[in-house]
Formats: sequence, structure tokens, C-alpha cells
Amino acid sequence: MTWEASLGAFPEPSGLVRHGAPGAVEPVRPPCPRGPRIGLALGGGSARGWAHIGVLRALEEAGLHPDVVAGCSIGAVVGGCYAAGKLDALAEFALSLTKRRVVGLLDVRLSGSGLIGGDRLRRRLEGDLADRRIEGLPIRFASVATELGTGHEVWLTKGRLVEAVRASYALPGIFPPLPLDGRLLMDGTLVNPVPVTLARAMGADLVICVNLNCDPRVRGGTVIAPDGPDPVETGVAGAAEARHRWSLLHRVRGAGRRIAGRRSPRPAEGAPGVARVMFDAFNITQDRISRARLERDPPDVAIGPKLAGMGLFEFHRAAEAIAAGHQAGRAALPRIRAALEGASART
Repeated sequence: MTWEASLGAFPEPSGLVRHGAPGAVEPVRPPCPRGPRIGLALGGGSARGWAHIGVLRALEEAGLHPDVVAGCSIGAVVGGCYAAGKLDALAEFALSLTKRRVVGLLDVRLSGSGLIGGDRLRRRLEGDLADRRIEGLPIRFASVATELGTGHEVWLTKGRLVEAVRASYALPGIFPPLPLDGRLLMDGTLVNPVPVTLARAMGADLVICVNLNCDPRVRGGTVIAPDGPDPVETGVAGAAEARHRWSLLHRVRGAGRRIAGRRSPRPAEGAPGVARVMFDAFNITQDRISRARLERDPPDVAIGPKLAGMGLFEFHRAAEAIAAGHQAGRAALPRIRAALEGASART
């Protein structure tokens, strides 16, 4: 497994430093003769990540085939399956999900460092990806994870694909950290939600990013003055939708209480539950990190599917997310072609 625990750890896009062998460089495949190498940075966003499937289909339909794919969290799941030639199988699985089937995939447990054990999802991934290794994929792929304790950003560029994907989506408090090569790894969105930097480091000449965090309630970053208008009041109409957004996870928590044979007191009327507070907080943090990282290293083309009305845990709404991704991908094609022409002129 190749580890890179901080930004700037790659000396140049022409090579990757092999962990544990100072100075050893793994050659990067030379640029494809047909033009600039296209890199795709697929961001995190839980259930909204099904939109990545639609974006990839739009690109493929237009004859645009990414040479490099960097994924984070659900972006690592979709990107890894795409790089392994399993995108259609993943789409079929996503479209088959119902609320009941989603709950059935969640092995709830009341001990350990995560609410969900993750064994059922692991078995599902292993059934589709078997023992595929990252270095043997036809498309160059890497995922982003976060090291527990140090907060280091870890770039997974070698080893078993299933482990690289699982480490990238190990959402704190939901899935337990994944032990890998002496490190405990968790969700990469904590450090790099949309891994444009990683795609460039892997040799992409042009990077297209798919940012799933385009919720207008969050992206404004409004400062509320004590004597000014309260922007929260303008969003009251969406409160019922926001409460519904977390109903599925509330059901999982209810199942956990029944297993324990105890009851928890109901929250006060109108008070948000633990699940909503946790996911909303994580969503806000992820958005702030995304904006800071993308401002420092902007992509050549950014794609933002319209997914503000979709909850982060609504995996059963795959058809809507895929359609939104496909629409956003098609709308971005003129910008992508213009960027490719510019990149071709520079090379």
C-alpha cells in the first residue's frame, strides 16, 4: 500500500514515492497520445454519490474517457467500481435499493466504534470486486482516507481495491475505522472531500471534479448579525423536508434500541434528533473544507448536480440522483470540451 500522509508528498506528477523505500519512484504511465490526460475527482456526499454514476455515463456517451480517477467516500465506491469495469453492476444494485433493503444492509450494533458494523456492505463489495488490486486496474485509481489520531490525509494508490474503498467511506460514528498497515483509517471527507489535488498528482493534465455539496442552505456561509434579519426564518418552509431527510437513520436507531431491550425518551417537539444533528454538522463541515480546498487548487471544470433536496442517507433514491448527475454531466460538456482544447494547445 502506498501512503501519503500530507499534501505535497508527491515530488512531481511524473512519479509517486513508494512508502518505506526512500527515493524509490514508481513511474507514471506516459500521457495518452490522443491528447491531455483527463482526471476525474469524485467527491463525498453519502447517498448523493449515486449522481457520480450519471456523470460518468454522460462523459462516456460523449466519448470522454477519464484516464485517472480519484475518489473520496462514496466517490471512492463509484470511482473504484468504474475503474474496475463494474459501473453497470453498481448502478443495478443502487437502483434495486428500497428503504427496507437499505435497512437490511445495515448490521446495527451497540458496541464498538461505529453504529454499523459494515460486514454486510463489505461482503457485497467483495462479491463484485473480489480480490482486485488497485495497481492492476485498467484505469488509474486512488482513494482518500483520514488517519485516526493524527488527522493525516492518506492517499491509497496500491493494494486491495475493497480495502481502499472501505477506508475512504468509514464515516466516524457510523462505520468503525478500518485498520490497514498499522493505521486506523476513516472517511476521507474529513480532510479532502473533493480530491482534485490527488487527481493532479496522479498525472492528470485536466481535472473535472464532481462536487455533491451544493446545498444552498449551507454554501452561503452567512454570518447572522444580532440586529439583522435572521436568514434561518427564510428556510422554515424546508423544515419538514429536513426532518423527513433523516427518518431512515432514525428507524435504524430505533432498531438498535429494540435490540437492547430498552426505550429512549422521545425528543421534545420540534427538537432535532441525534442523527440529524450529526449528519447536518458533518455536511456543514464537509462543505467548508471542500470550498477551502477547491479555492486553493481549483479544478479545470466543476460539476455540481442539483441534489439539495436529497438527504445524505436516502440511498433508495438512486434513480433521482443518477438522473441529476447525468443532466449535470451533459450540461458541463461544452465547458469540458473548451478546457480540453485549451489543454491541448498548452501541451
